[in-house]
Amino acid sequence: MKNRLRELREERGLTQEELAKALGVTRQTIIAIERGKYDPSLRLAFKMARFFNVRIEDIFIYGGEKDESG
Repeated sequence: MKNRLRELREERGLTQEELAKALGVTRQTIIAIERGKYDPSLRLAFKMARFFNVRIEDIFIYGGEKDESG
């Protein structure tokens, strides 16, 4: 699954550490999500959407089964 997390974070001038603290996760979690190595829980996805005041679909782009391999 692709995402726009890095783009949204950088638009707001936030570091990975600052975003992690705001969301209550580790910096490593943010790094993994931005690199597409980790899909967040639904709870965290909602938290991110609320933080950035966007829909979950505005952060995460699901391309179907083909996209699952990376």
